[in-house]
Amino acid sequence: MNPLDDTELMELLAEVSRSFVLTIRALPKALRRPVGLAYLLARASDTIADTASAPIDARVECLRAFARGGEGAALDQIKPTKEAESYLLTNLGRVSEAVEELPDTDRGEIAALLKKITRGQELDLLRFPEPAQVRALETAAELDEYTYLVAGCVGEFWTRICSAHLPRYGRLPLAEMEKLGRGFGQGLQLVNILRDLPEDLANGRCYLPMAELRAAGIGAADELRTDPRRAAPVFEAWRVKALAYHDEARRYIEAVRPLRIRFACLLPWALGLRTLVLIRERPPLENAERIKVGRDEVRRIMRRAIWAALANGAVRRWSVSLS
Repeated sequence: MNPLDDTELMELLAEVSRSFVLTIRALPKALRRPVGLAYLLARASDTIADTASAPIDARVECLRAFARGGEGAALDQIKPTKEAESYLLTNLGRVSEAVEELPDTDRGEIAALLKKITRGQELDLLRFPEPAQVRALETAAELDEYTYLVAGCVGEFWTRICSAHLPRYGRLPLAEMEKLGRGFGQGLQLVNILRDLPEDLANGRCYLPMAELRAAGIGAADELRTDPRRAAPVFEAWRVKALAYHDEARRYIEAVRPLRIRFACLLPWALGLRTLVLIRERPPLENAERIKVGRDEVRRIMRRAIWAALANGAVRRWSVSLS
C-alpha cells in the first residue's frame, strides 16, 4: 500500500469536501499536506460516527481506535451510504501512511487533534443513542465543550501548525492567536448546529441546552418535534453567540500575515457569516428546506476574498455588509 501523493490527496479532498478543499488549495504548499491529511482523518472519523447502520458500540470502538492512531477491527461494520465517504474509508490506510511520513511536529499535532475530535464524537454517540426520542444537551457548558472538541480545537491546531511552518504567521502572541482560532472554529460549528436543527431533531438530537429550553417554557426536548418554533428565543441567543464568535474570527484573520492564509481563512468565515444571515431571514425552525449558500454566491465570495485579503479595512467593511 502506497501513501497518497499530493495529486491523489487533492483529488480525495475534492471528493469529500465542496468548500474546504477551496481553503486547502489556497494554502502555501508546505501546509497543504499536513492540513489536508488532518482534514481527511477528521472527515473519516465523522463518517464513522454518523454511519447509523452500524451499532453504536462498533462506532465508539472505531473512534477509540482512531484516537490511539489505528483503525480498529470494527471498521468493517462501517458501511456509509455516500460513495465519497466509502471511497475515503477504502483509502484510509493510505491516508494514515502519508501521515506517518510527515515531520514529528506535524504528526504530533494531528494525533492531538484527533484525540479531541474523536472524544467529541464519542460523547455525541453516548448522549444521543436513540433517535426515537429527542434528547438535549443539559447545559451551555456541554454545548461549549462539544463545539470545542469537534471544531474549536481545529482552530488551535490550524494556528499551531501554521505558526510552526511560518514563524511570522501572526501579529499577536501565539496564545492570543490560539484563543481567537478556537472561537473561529466554535463559531463555524455553531452555524452547522443552528442550520441543521430540524434534521437533528428528526434524529433525536437537540444541541440547544435543556436548561435554557426549560426557561423558555419547554418541558422536554421531544416537544420540539411537533413545534420547533417554541425554541426560537434560545435559538436566537445562540445565533447571536455565533455572530460574536465570527467577530473573533475576523480579528484572527486581521492578525494573520501571509496573504494566502488570510484568503484561506476568509472563505469559511464569509460563508459562515452569510449562512447566519440566511438563518435569520429563513429560520430553520420555520422552514423545512436546508439552508445552503449557492455555488454562484460561493464564487462571488471567493472573488471578494482575494481583495479583502489585502487590507484589514476591507475585511471590516465586508463584515458589516455580511452581518
